Amino acid sequence: MMTTTTENPMVAQVKSLPELIRSQFKTIDRQVRQLMSHEDSLSVKRIVIVGCGDSHMAGIATELAFEKFARIPTEPKRANTGGRYAAPYPQSHFPRNPLVIGISVSGTVTRTREAVGLFKQQGLPTIAITGNPESPLAQMSDMVIDCTIPAFPDAPGVRNYRMSLLALYLLAIRFGEVKDLYSQDEANKLRQSLLSTADSLEATIAAIDGKTQELAEAVKNEKSHVFVGDGPNFATAMFGAAKVIESAGVHAMAQESEEWAHLQYFTAVENRTPTFLISPGYRGHERVGKLMIPLQNLGRQTIAIVPEGDTVVGPHADWVLPVVGEVAEPFTPMVYAAATELFAAYMAEAMGATYFRRNDPSYIKNQDIRNTEIVTDIEA
Repeated sequence: MMTTTTENPMVAQVKSLPELIRSQFKTIDRQVRQLMSHEDSLSVKRIVIVGCGDSHMAGIATELAFEKFARIPTEPKRANTGGRYAAPYPQSHFPRNPLVIGISVSGTVTRTREAVGLFKQQGLPTIAITGNPESPLAQMSDMVIDCTIPAFPDAPGVRNYRMSLLALYLLAIRFGEVKDLYSQDEANKLRQSLLSTADSLEATIAAIDGKTQELAEAVKNEKSHVFVGDGPNFATAMFGAAKVIESAGVHAMAQESEEWAHLQYFTAVENRTPTFLISPGYRGHERVGKLMIPLQNLGRQTIAIVPEGDTVVGPHADWVLPVVGEVAEPFTPMVYAAATELFAAYMAEAMGATYFRRNDPSYIKNQDIRNTEIVTDIEA
């Protein structure tokens, strides 16, 4: 087994996550409880979440939580689609609906600010989830959840992603509590279940740290990676692919598990494309298990991110990265992303890659996600 290094800043961020969740939980929960009046909370009939990159993925990861815990139809939209293609049209027959949640860690991402502004023109209430409460996004929104966290060595977004998830999960629980879908004691049990993801995350990181480093070394010469998941963990698949791209600069893509059988199944196999199956053992697990047969027949390298002791997917995979501890399905993205994060970090290390290709001027000069023109008027 290779020796784990602590000098990798992305690995350091991953290993800091359990303590980060524990230290920030009460602060964010307090903000969420005080964010909206009882009457305003009850008036929410639909939610639209807008963001780019990791922030959009956070919306996808928590859609199930809003629909299960709050019984509120929720639609995560990419900011560009939300602003330019949805905002110009009436979104609901209920007044001041939907509630629009804009997510941006920096609070400066152009398309997210644009989307929130265009929805506000419809008279819709807006919440900013951001790590910068003085940012343009925060200033333009009706309400703000401040997810500012202590500074850490720079690396592709790992810590901020968990804070966005935490804020959204706590908001979903709060809405369900206010709507009297469960008692205060039951709501607090849900909060405790969410907080306990820190324990599972800590145990999982310890269990898979060395194995993810070995895996990265074994596949460092592969040119493409596929991440497969469903339900809330389609977001984890998207996030895993994003971290590989950002950290190692290698092509990676995410696909929903059933869609893989319709599409990626047919790709020409020039190498044993590493394929990550992210399946926490719930609604989609049996179907993912059945995908293992064609994956094996095609000769793909398979990596299962599954519950410890899994007997459906794990036994058929080339590599198993077990998740330790039972995690409620809506909260699984808090924990299951750890394996993809560690893999991406060690992949970059094994390749000698620079995060975000910061050593390549051609990538630096073309970065425009914060300085393009904002559209303020779109005809319906």
